[in-house]
Order: sequence, then structure tokens, then C-alpha cells
Amino acid sequence: MLCPVDQKSETQVVDTRCDGRNVRRRRVCTKCGFRFTTSETIEMPKLSVIKKGGKKEPFCREKITKGIEKACEKRPTCATDLEKIADRIVAQIYSLGTKEIESRKIGQLVMVELKKLDLVAYIRFASVYRSFKSPKSFEKEIHKLTANQ
Repeated sequence: MLCPVDQKSETQVVDTRCDGRNVRRRRVCTKCGFRFTTSETIEMPKLSVIKKGGKKEPFCREKITKGIEKACEKRPTCATDLEKIADRIVAQIYSLGTKEIESRKIGQLVMVELKKLDLVAYIRFASVYRSFKSPKSFEKEIHKLTANQ
């Protein structure tokens, strides 16, 4: 790592902090004494999502997060729980080791997590994901949920 002041490569790490996604390192130049901070971020491989119609688009974690947040709107959930769910889903997606994933599979992963968290949020998400066409569709899904408890 080069010192931003004298461009020498003799720097020493004096502190490291990791939050799970990023690593921040506090460094000092052993030549001039200048202190500075560097940051490391994991670069995930490129992943494509295959939509229902066959169209491909780049994977976007934010879409998963927004879908979960929308389903959990005005429900007794906290933001950190929703972030943890999104983290688990993303980890599951990348653990598949493929460069492409169907949006259907992502939806299934989200539904599994929401079912564990909040059944109302699960029904909300399922109604959009499965394109419920009538109140009967809601009724069938709710009946399935109550029958399993």
C-alpha cells in the first residue's frame, strides 16, 4: 500500500476493523508518519437473473431487500432482521455456484425466509410472487398455512 503523501510503500497496519462485509485498516507510513485509512470490500462474481419471460438482467441485492421490506411493511419486524434475511438469501444464491439463477428460485428462497419470520408478510409476498387472481387464491394459501400448524 502506497502512502498518499510520499508514495512510499513502507506502511504498517495499526488497527483493523471488520463488519462482515467491509474491512477498514488504519495505516501509518513508516517513512513520514502519515496516518490514513484503507477499505476492502468483497467483490462478488457477476450473476444474471433469468426473468419469467426469459430475459436476463444483472442480479441486484436491493431488489430482494425492497421486496422483503414491502412485504413486511407495517409489520412487527425490525430492519436488522430484514437485512439478515437478505444476507441469508444472497449467501444461498451464491452458494449455488452458478452464473445464472431464475427469478422463480429467488422468489422461493424469499418465501421460505418470510414464512419463518411473519406469516402475514409471507402471504403478501406470495400474493405478488404467485400472482393471486382472486380472494380464493388467498384463502387457499391461508388454509395451507393453518393446516400445517
